Amino acid sequence: MTGKNISKEVYLPAEDSFLLEQEISKTNLSGKTCLDLGTGSGIQAIAMIKAGAKFVVCVDINKEALKQSRENVESYLASRKTLFPGQIWFIEGDLFENLQGWRFDFVAFNPPYVPSEKIKWADLDGGEKGRATIDKFMTQFVGQLSPSACVFLLVSSLNAPQEIISLLKKKGFLAKVIARKKLFFEELFVLRIERVSD
Repeated sequence: MTGKNISKEVYLPAEDSFLLEQEISKTNLSGKTCLDLGTGSGIQAIAMIKAGAKFVVCVDINKEALKQSRENVESYLASRKTLFPGQIWFIEGDLFENLQGWRFDFVAFNPPYVPSEKIKWADLDGGEKGRATIDKFMTQFVGQLSPSACVFLLVSSLNAPQEIISLLKKKGFLAKVIARKKLFFEELFVLRIERVSD
């Protein structure tokens, strides 16, 4: 990330953001079409560019987040000694609603996952078991993927991750934990999700 300030209306990168960023940074995204879903500050989009992505699409339901993401990504690109050879888009929308026709090779999503009785903060509150947005994502993402696509999904121990893994298996996807971080009251996981090979 750059040193730019993050608006109080935008999710401030924290342990979950850094755990996901760390895993993206280890991934070869050369020539890939990538989606930073729920872009927030743009931290994952920048990680994708660093990892070699050719196309990056940043999506958020929050207009202020999209503005912040654009500013941070453009600031990062301006600081590079070489030009970014790819393209980047910023699209307002709820998950995949404005991405008709797109197919992605790589998707990263740090969803709102905090269990809550109601959704007050769209970037934090995940409803019952913190799964409202995660479950919605799992009903939509399949049709947006290229045949060999990979998805990185951040989840919490509060979200019943084994249940998520089982649901993905029923959809024909293998999900495995590739990173984890223990916090005071929960544990964070990054799931790597790929189609099961025939």
